[in-house]
Amino acid sequence: MKTGNLDSDSDVVVGLSDSSNSQHRKDMLELINRLHDTGVQTDIDLPMIAVIGSQSAGKSSLIESISGITLPRSAGTCTRCPTECKLSHSDLPWSCDIKLHFHTDSMGVPIPVCLVPFGSPITSKSLVEDRIRRAQRAILNPSQKPDDYLHDGFPEENELSFSKNYVSLEISGKDLADLSFVDLPGLIASVGARGDDRDIELVKSLVTSYIEKPSCVILLTVACETDFENQGAYHLAKSFDPQGKRTVGVLTKPDRIPAGEEHRWLKIIRNETEPLVNNWYCVRQPSSQVLSKGITWAEARRREEDYFTITPPWCSLESQYQNYLRTRNLTERLSIILSELVAKRLPEIQDELVNTIRETEAEISKLPRAPSNDPVSEVMQALSAFSRELSRRVEGTPDENGLLQTIRPHQQAFRRAIRSTAPNFVPWEEKKAGKKLPKAEFLQDEEGEAEEAEEAEEEENQTRPAKKIRIEQHIHIDEVLERAASACTRELPDSYPFVVQQAFIKEFTIKWRQPSMDLFDRVYTILKVDVDRLVEEHFAHMGKGLAKQSVLMIVNDHLDRAAIQSKAKIEWLLSLEQVPTTLNAHYFSDYKDKFLAFYRARRNNNDLMLKLKQAETTSQIQSTSTQQSPHKRGTVFSSDASQRDAVYKALSALSELGIQVKATDLAKLSPPDPMEQALHIMASVRGYFQVAYKRFADMVPMAIDHEIILGLQRGIDEALREGLQITGPDGYSRCKSIVEEFSTIASTRQELQKKMERLQAARQELRKLM
Repeated sequence: MKTGNLDSDSDVVVGLSDSSNSQHRKDMLELINRLHDTGVQTDIDLPMIAVIGSQSAGKSSLIESISGITLPRSAGTCTRCPTECKLSHSDLPWSCDIKLHFHTDSMGVPIPVCLVPFGSPITSKSLVEDRIRRAQRAILNPSQKPDDYLHDGFPEENELSFSKNYVSLEISGKDLADLSFVDLPGLIASVGARGDDRDIELVKSLVTSYIEKPSCVILLTVACETDFENQGAYHLAKSFDPQGKRTVGVLTKPDRIPAGEEHRWLKIIRNETEPLVNNWYCVRQPSSQVLSKGITWAEARRREEDYFTITPPWCSLESQYQNYLRTRNLTERLSIILSELVAKRLPEIQDELVNTIRETEAEISKLPRAPSNDPVSEVMQALSAFSRELSRRVEGTPDENGLLQTIRPHQQAFRRAIRSTAPNFVPWEEKKAGKKLPKAEFLQDEEGEAEEAEEAEEEENQTRPAKKIRIEQHIHIDEVLERAASACTRELPDSYPFVVQQAFIKEFTIKWRQPSMDLFDRVYTILKVDVDRLVEEHFAHMGKGLAKQSVLMIVNDHLDRAAIQSKAKIEWLLSLEQVPTTLNAHYFSDYKDKFLAFYRARRNNNDLMLKLKQAETTSQIQSTSTQQSPHKRGTVFSSDASQRDAVYKALSALSELGIQVKATDLAKLSPPDPMEQALHIMASVRGYFQVAYKRFADMVPMAIDHEIILGLQRGIDEALREGLQITGPDGYSRCKSIVEEFSTIASTRQELQKKMERLQAARQELRKLM
């Protein structure tokens, strides 16, 4: 909040202006009055004058002298709530309009500002005192209807001893100056027999809430019949305005100064002691006895004029200080001070207003969307938007954080885990276990094992995918033959039962369950997190949270049903793999032949396949060289080994016989091996694995995708409508309870909307100056 002009270090002293500029002064005071009418003073610091003083310091008499009306009087404390007086000079007949300004409830808690008219405008001054007394009673009894206090018959006891809500008087007439101020309850030093000690601090707190604002001009009343040092109001004012820049002092009851002590008060008027930037003033008001005789306002002013004209020491006061005597001089000065303060503060008020509007708009935007008048439509629209977003997510979105993109690494990890269960056959007896079997080159080209191994290690560290099963134990060829022999029953000597291959196949297929369930668990967790996030986005700010909790429960139940179907499908696929079979005879035979040749070559001669490959390459080069230039043939073979030349000759001879073969096919011509049947079993099992694992590695992710990922959106609309029970006879009440928001949020929204209305109304008033 920016500091008002009265707190600035400006060289221009507030209050010193050309008094002839009365129209400008009137415009400024009318503007600030209209701004106060909007209630925006609760949001920004508006210039104002607050009249303070100790109990029985003559505040009420001063207010009466300035306003020309009679205030309620009683024994003890008279003013128990603030009274705002807006005076306006007018050529029209005198009138007074009274309103009640509520901005706190009966417990003192702030509420949206409410301005309530209290009766029709008054045109007779004799009726004002009673109307104000009734208005104050209405303020002190906030649980009652204000209009009840316009008539007789209301309770004598008040609910509150003091209140921050105030009575507003709008008075206009020919004899009035343009001025507005707030009369505050007098500070209490002690309470009577029926009083409450808490009232002392309550009044002090009320007065403080006004004078602590930087733009508040403090009109301090000090009674001359009491020692200055004992005036509590002065000490309170000084604590908030230590340099006296925004305090105007008023000495009351000068006719009660003890004889011989006049010089002390004259020093104050001369600003020699306790100086104030805007000086001290002195006024004299009628006594209680005179008031009881019905003295007129004009007569009271005439008597005040006579008192300061003929009564020493006031009559002999220097001429420059004569301007600080009499109520009319004080009123004129206050009018100038307030109007100049408004003019100086106007740019700052405009800036503060714009900033406060922006801040309020930001606060409103942070609140959940307000419930509509059609709860059924609101709920249906929210469910439809959620369903559309859910479908978009499960169908796939082209961004790196998409649902399918998040699942894909786990699918790839699953494929690697299944492939890693391949039986690790070696074509040597166990006694030759030290020999190392190289990787089959035809598998490296097909599956990119080296590259995928690198990716697997990285994903293992980052995403912790499904566990990768590694087969460390080798299955030696003599173990295969032994198991085959032990399985024989009535087979021919060169035949072995199918149960041998079936047993080896079962050993790796049984290991597929764990990776499959790991993949399912990963996908389920990812789906649940994604669904929970979607529910949070669409329903977290709807109502009291019932929508979020209900939708979350329904969607999770729907997800669990899809999960059960997905698991059942995985179990079905696992059971299928327990019976080895395939219709891909071509792929199975191709893989079997490749593995058989691979195992044979590595068993007979580890270097044979390498030499045959090299010979095959040389054969291709020789063939190309012969076609290009017959003279180059000798050059190509000049550096070849004799064994490679023999391979070439064998291939040429077979070619002349019409038999087209590759160099690697010559490995099939090796002499019979006693382990040949074991090699066939190994090649058959390994070839089948290649067919089965690819099939299974495809089908499980596809089943999970179909049953739980895509299955999540199937039937979700019906599940939500039925689960929320919004289509039945109680649908409207259900929807209404779903969108109903917390009372705290509703009250906050109402308060912010009321605040925005005040701010916008004040903005409209400021725009009238442009």
